[in-house]
Amino acid sequence: MPIFNFKFTVDAALADVVDFHYQSNVKSLTPPPIIVQLHKYEPLGEGSLADFTMWLGPLPLRWKVVHSEVSQEGFTDTQLEGPLQRWQHQHRFTALDKSTTEVSEHIEYAYKPGLFGLFSRLLFSAPALTFLFTARKMITRRKVRQRVSSYA
Repeated sequence: MPIFNFKFTVDAALADVVDFHYQSNVKSLTPPPIIVQLHKYEPLGEGSLADFTMWLGPLPLRWKVVHSEVSQEGFTDTQLEGPLQRWQHQHRFTALDKSTTEVSEHIEYAYKPGLFGLFSRLLFSAPALTFLFTARKMITRRKVRQRVSSYA
């Protein structure tokens, strides 16, 4: 089973990074050219559900996920239905000091069998996930910086 890990730091206090993630959704963290259509997105909490479609060009990928292990240290989203056989994504937040937070992403996933599984191996390869999470890193840093400066 493939595993993907990605870490980055944000120049902001832990509470600001946590607040950003709890107020955001998959749409706000997804970079172009991917388009996200939200069908249902409950506020982040234990057992909350998200139902959305990620459009990769003309290809729609429908996802339904449930959130668990929700705390100030992070949360986990687990695919209930979607393009992969299995997808479990842990988000963890760690204060490195009073103004720096580390965000750790840990994903365990498995491809579906057959032709669709072959296609999903391209969409969810290590290079593709690295691109997606590098973009999310930049989005997170920019949006957290904007939120924090708007408080000042």
